Amino acid sequence: MNYEEKMISKKHIYQGNIISIESQTVELPDGREATRDVVLHPGASVIIPLSEEGELYMVKQYRKPIDSVSLEIPAGKLDQGEDPLVCAERELREETGLSADSIRHMISIHSTPGFSNEILHMYLATGLKEGELCADEDEFITSEKMPVDILVNMVMTGEITDAKSIIGILLAERIIKNKGLQY
Repeated sequence: MNYEEKMISKKHIYQGNIISIESQTVELPDGREATRDVVLHPGASVIIPLSEEGELYMVKQYRKPIDSVSLEIPAGKLDQGEDPLVCAERELREETGLSADSIRHMISIHSTPGFSNEILHMYLATGLKEGELCADEDEFITSEKMPVDILVNMVMTGEITDAKSIIGILLAERIIKNKGLQY
């Protein structure tokens, strides 16, 4: 079966600081037309900062869309034309004060393909060295190191709900269980 939806037209609806929105008219595989609202996002890099002791450096910050404080792994939006690895290195330093001997791409994921083209490039950071946190001036965050097994429990009890963080925590658990701390 052909699943492709062919673009007929698109209309720019909104331009924000991070996202823009298009209304797209598409032709469905059976020839009918439908409208798709699509959030366009520049993408982001996500860092899984795993210590030799099996701990992750987590970031705590308030997230207005959910009106709650969220515990997450470090991440940040790509600047236009920026290499995701460069973004990962920058965000690791800004949000945690860390630098890493090794930053390795693990996977890239689509965060919400039902309405957005956002892609998250996930990197494992090891050989961590602590430094000073230097968050952006509009970011109010703290960073803390936590054991992966405790974070997995927080995922399973619904205390951590951020999807990228859940994926990163479960990847870290798998790395620890399957390979020890030899990545």
